[in-house]
Amino acid sequence: MISEIQPKTKRNPLAALFSTAHMLKKTQQLGEIPSTGSAYRTFFQVAWPSALESLLVGLVSAVDTMMVGTLGENAINAVGITNQPKFILLAVIFSLNVGVTAVIARRKGQKDQDGANHTLRVVIQLSFLLSLLTSTLGFLFAKPLLLFAGADAVYLEDAITYFRILCVSILFTSLNLTINAAQRGCGKTKISMMTNIVANLVNLCFNYLLINGIWIFPKLGVKGAAIATAMGAMAACAISVTTLLRKNGYLSLRRKSKWTISAEILSPIFRVSSSAFVEQVFMRIGFFAYAKIVAGIGTTEYATHLICMNILNLSFCFGDGFAIAASALVGQNLGAKRPDLSTIFGKVGQRIAFLASTGIFLLFLFGRYSLVELFSKDPEIIELGSTILILMALSTHFQTSQVVLNGCLRGAGDSKYVAITSMISIAVIRPILTYVLCYPAGFGLAGAWISLIIDQAFRFVAGFVRFSGGRWAKIEL
Repeated sequence: MISEIQPKTKRNPLAALFSTAHMLKKTQQLGEIPSTGSAYRTFFQVAWPSALESLLVGLVSAVDTMMVGTLGENAINAVGITNQPKFILLAVIFSLNVGVTAVIARRKGQKDQDGANHTLRVVIQLSFLLSLLTSTLGFLFAKPLLLFAGADAVYLEDAITYFRILCVSILFTSLNLTINAAQRGCGKTKISMMTNIVANLVNLCFNYLLINGIWIFPKLGVKGAAIATAMGAMAACAISVTTLLRKNGYLSLRRKSKWTISAEILSPIFRVSSSAFVEQVFMRIGFFAYAKIVAGIGTTEYATHLICMNILNLSFCFGDGFAIAASALVGQNLGAKRPDLSTIFGKVGQRIAFLASTGIFLLFLFGRYSLVELFSKDPEIIELGSTILILMALSTHFQTSQVVLNGCLRGAGDSKYVAITSMISIAVIRPILTYVLCYPAGFGLAGAWISLIIDQAFRFVAGFVRFSGGRWAKIEL
């Protein structure tokens, strides 16, 4: 672990807020504490690739919406309506990956490389089987899923075509996500960043060629956007698999290890992933209901909402990147029997998240018209969207901070608590408030975004209370 000692400095309220020397009580210290500069450097080394990777993942959806936006409002809706059904199919993989990162981070801290590689081989098999099942179900039941999501008849056929092509790519997306989750657990965040850079470049290139029919390529519109996304997923998967073929890699398929699926390997993964799965189920139900309620307001309002969600997702990416770093560092230090360092890195992540969200707040507030214009030139959408971005700006500090706090708890294996708070907030509070504020209260689309702010604030408070309590440090994996 890091051995730099925090030098004594004059007490300054602002410096104390960011200083590692003031992040722990004396009774909590179990060894040497890293200096402020050392702790922040360590966190950034893990966080910046993860933040960039998350940003690139978010850009895939945003770029699709921007490019498809040239085809009109219905095309935007056809692509956007598939988001929640797609995430429902991926929910089981997201849940598995929470366990993968937590367990491999713990094995890395315990210096158990054989255990980490055995875990990797087991989760690769699970990821393939689970994604094969979900992608087949999604392809077969595409129409009823999209109708239930609130798809309108005017763009339903385009939405079905787009969604079925995405279902084919889920096999590649899932394997890529699982390998990247494993690599993050041992601190190799640059690997997943590189796979997503490639995926984005491939997606951008073929979006340009296939949506509008450039050069020798046919003009495929919405279908072309789906094919481009699938090709990006395949390229990313190929690269992530290649990273496991290195002889000297910490996680390597060339290293001798077992492929046997055993209770010893599955037990700690499922202990974390089962709670994460419950969280994902209720999250997807809540998000699905939320999107369905908003889709019923009107096609212009829904197109505006989808654009604003794309912008919000790009801001979420920074928090997600910091959460990944916090999760890995918390897990590794708990494995090394240093919960004091886990606490420090969790608090470092929270402070960095606060600074980042302040910048995002200012961007949303003062750049709102320009941001919406990137997606649409429709004056009605631009005006409505710029109003929504004011509400979005108010949610940024809550959103980024709660994502980091919950990332710390997941890294410690405390996914059950995160699942319970997410269930209450996303599956109950947000949809009920959305319906009440959009319809009976008459706020329209603004009501949906007010409910989003309340949801983010609730999860922030719940995460802050749990992290401050410290019970997460006693969980064994």
